[in-house]
Amino acid sequence: MKATCVEKIMAKVEALPSIPGSAVKLLALLENAEASVQEIEDILRLDPGMTANVLKLTNSAYVGLPNKVGSVKRAVMLLGMKKVKQLVMASCVNAVMDGAIPGYDLPPGELWRHSIAVSVAAEGLCREMQLTSSEDVFTAALVHDVGKLVLGQFIQDDMAAIDAAAGKDVSFEVAEKEVLGIDHAEIGARILAQWSLPDDLVHAVRWHHDPDGADKPNQMTDIVHVANVLCLMMGIGVGREGLQYEPSPLVTRRLGIKPFHLEQVASQTLQWVEDLSDVFSAD
Repeated sequence: MKATCVEKIMAKVEALPSIPGSAVKLLALLENAEASVQEIEDILRLDPGMTANVLKLTNSAYVGLPNKVGSVKRAVMLLGMKKVKQLVMASCVNAVMDGAIPGYDLPPGELWRHSIAVSVAAEGLCREMQLTSSEDVFTAALVHDVGKLVLGQFIQDDMAAIDAAAGKDVSFEVAEKEVLGIDHAEIGARILAQWSLPDDLVHAVRWHHDPDGADKPNQMTDIVHVANVLCLMMGIGVGREGLQYEPSPLVTRRLGIKPFHLEQVASQTLQWVEDLSDVFSAD
């Protein structure tokens, strides 16, 4: 039964749309230190929707530039390759994560709001703890729950069994795996591998609920784990999973995190997530 269910789930993974071709080209270009601003602008011009979103994000309170920016060229020059890469990923993720997610009780826009909140919190943790984490931590946090896009329908179909399993004092994702044979973290990792994203991102998504279960410690995974739990504790994107989460003690010791660090990051995250949510909800 579980094997058959996993086969059906994996068929959905394979059918999931990939990142737009223009975004794939742009992300590859942004990895090239010798890429020119003109080359970046030429690719963005082929995708008016992504261009509009990048400019909206560039002019948002989250980025905090003193003057409005009206051109992609100016945005790239002011922000740098790293930030433009983050904005491109945010634009792509918003396009696929903005709908309701059946099974998880997440209304339209809530998965996106949670995803962007975890990204902001992850960057906030890096600043607060003065961590020299990979610049990809924003992206890893942004896509950490992408597996829910596929698993939502299967969760809805087997809700009674999953609720019964979760009632045995186990976490929701453990109940997912017990009933379906796979959980949304593993599905998310498979989606990212299908999208040819870097191994560190795949690892962070695969183990964001269970960093202690990974074969070896990984700082990006640890940061995404804590950021995700912090946002759930704040009530952002909770849905059916509830509020039963707390960060791994092993991870918090590895990162040197104290309660006051979490309080500081939580305060900043609330402000930034509202700013970014406003950007994408605007007409």
